[in-house]
Amino acid sequence: QVQLVESGGGSVQAGGSLRLSCVASGRTSSDYGVGWFRQAPGKEREFVTAISSGGSNTYYSDSVKGRFTISREDAKNTVYLQMSSVKPEDTAVYYCAASNSLFFRIHYGLDNKYKYWGQGTQVTVSS
Repeated sequence: QVQLVESGGGSVQAGGSLRLSCVASGRTSSDYGVGWFRQAPGKEREFVTAISSGGSNTYYSDSVKGRFTISREDAKNTVYLQMSSVKPEDTAVYYCAASNSLFFRIHYGLDNKYKYWGQGTQVTVSS
């Protein structure tokens, strides 16, 4: 069992920055790939970014590539999402999730391949 807790959400103006954290507890969280997903009001949940166990591989959606950076610090059981040059369309509830899929390099964008989820943190970007 892995428990995930997100933090760092809040309100920010367009063009600003925000850093989200996802702290894991329970079973060896460093063995899991971790993804960030988001869900805006009235929209389906969408993939944002992911990082493999060990951190050697990162993946980004086209909408955030070049603006967001994912990283992990396994000594602190934490995965970070650094958000820069944010836009109003980045407004959403952001969720981190953990996957032990053997095919993470293929499944990273599929939310049904993630076994554990956090409760989410709200990010609001004003224009």
